[in-house]
Parts: sequence; C-alpha cells; structure tokens
Amino acid sequence: MSEPVYDPELAAVLPALAGQVPVGMTAEELEHYRALKIPSIEEQIGDRPVTWTDHTIPGYGGATITVSVIAREDHRGGGPGIYHVHGGGMVMADRFASVGPLIDWAMKYDAVAVTVEFRRAPEFPDPVPVEDCYAGLAWMAAHADELGFDANRLVIFGGSGGGGLAAGTTLLARDRGGPALSGQLLQCPMIDDRNDTVSARQYDGVGVWDRTSNLTAWTMVLGERRGTPDVSPYAAPARARNLGGLPPTFLDVAAAEVFRDEVVAYASAIWAAGGEAELHVWGGAFHGFYDLAPTSAVAEACVAARESWLERLLARPARS
Repeated sequence: MSEPVYDPELAAVLPALAGQVPVGMTAEELEHYRALKIPSIEEQIGDRPVTWTDHTIPGYGGATITVSVIAREDHRGGGPGIYHVHGGGMVMADRFASVGPLIDWAMKYDAVAVTVEFRRAPEFPDPVPVEDCYAGLAWMAAHADELGFDANRLVIFGGSGGGGLAAGTTLLARDRGGPALSGQLLQCPMIDDRNDTVSARQYDGVGVWDRTSNLTAWTMVLGERRGTPDVSPYAAPARARNLGGLPPTFLDVAAAEVFRDEVVAYASAIWAAGGEAELHVWGGAFHGFYDLAPTSAVAEACVAARESWLERLLARPARS
C-alpha cells in the first residue's frame, strides 16, 4: 500500500506524537500507553463554572463502578442528558479522557453529562466493558429527575473505542427495551473486530492507531474469539445484522485511518434499515485528529459538523 497523504496541518503534528500515540502497539506496550498523562478533569474545566461529582453504582455481574456527573454550577434542570463513553481502544484511558465537549455542552445547553468508568480489557474482557456501559446508561436514565435532565432528551456519545462501546450500548438498549435514546453521536468508532476491510489493511505502522494496535486491542477484548463467528454485535457492532430501530445517528471518521470502511459500512447499514444517519469522512485526516490537532482547519470543520448535528437534534421536539 502507498503511504497515506495527510492534510498538511495534520502531517506537521505527527512527528511530535511519536511514542505518545499507539502505533504498532503490542500487549507488552499497553502499560506504557496507559501511563501517558491525559489532562485532568480540573484542567479541562479550567475557570468555567462547571462542577463534577462521583457516584458509585452497580455494574455488570454484581460489581460496582464509578460514574461522574458533570453539570453547570447554576444548573436549572430540564435540559438534555449526555451519556459519555471514553475512548482508548477499550484498553486505555479513563472516564475523564476527552470530556471537553461535555463541559462545553453543560455550558451551552445546561446539559447534564454522565461519564462512565467501565472496566477495561484485558483484565475485564467482553462482555464486561459494554455491560458496564449499559449499566451506567440505565442508572443515568433512572435518575433523570434527581440529576435534573429531561429523560426524553438523552443522547449517548463516544469516540474511538468509546464510540464502539456507545454503539454496542445503543444496540443493548434497543434490544432490552430501554433506556430510550434521542440520538447517538459516534466519532471514529471502533466497531469491527474482523479487520478485513481495505482501510483495516491499509494503515499499519503509520498515523495514530494502526492495524497492529487494533488487532492487539481487539484480542484483549475478545481473546480467541476475535475474528470468529462467535462474537456478539454488542461487542463489535459491525456484526449486527439488523440496524433498524436505532435513534438518529451521527458518525464521522478520518479518511486515512483503519476504521474508515467499517464506519462507512455502518452508516450504510443504518440507511438500508430505514434509519437516520449523518456521516462525515474527513479527507487527509488520521484517527483522533480533532483531539490531537484541534486548531487545524479540518479539526475545526469536524467539530463544527458535530456541533451542528447536536444542535439540530436538540432543537427537535422531545421524544415522547
């Protein structure tokens, strides 16, 4: 395969990311990437009048997990709810990774956001991560009045591995009869363990998250089941045969990344099932570009598209 052609602004930041982003990640290197510092919740809030509180809730299989509730200090209630699943390939990072949008939405919409500390693979393989995410969503919906948001305006949001878990959680909610979701916002989601698309083979040893890292992470999540018929669509949503009955969906993906083709196929399958989906494929971009190069023109366009979709979604009459 030929070398990817990146947007010039994005290409300029890649050299500085060497060793800081998981390219060619093996199982032995996981702890190195887990140890990399990410901005704290306090750093991400800064001087904005936003608070966060932790809650211990029931997780999968009788265990307990932690969720954090993010809201404006002068929160009045009645706004939307945003349920967040963090990225990191289902094996790295924590619930405070990339919560900047949650803080922005708390300020802009008086939204209440909940971000979940699901248990990660390989210590907790499938189905623990997605079931923990579902447990957190169920808790949030059940406590809508206490938390002060409109249960009929509940949106799930995740990126990368968190986007895949968000998609799996949405499928669980559909198939279990709730909680009802008004929308799902999936950025560069990790949804297919089979790694057999053109893009899944095209990007190895380059970019930010490559084929090797993807295979490593999926093996940690699924073990020997990875790539076999014995994988649930809740673990790998691209496996779903029926994508009917889903809430309005936003998907985006970089054109020069492993996940490109699986995300495009997922959007197509939603449309084929009669559903509503908005898809953006960002040319010249690598995985996670909107977080890693936020001042680039393509990242600003990406965020503007995401914000436009969410604003239009929230302007609709509340789901009854």
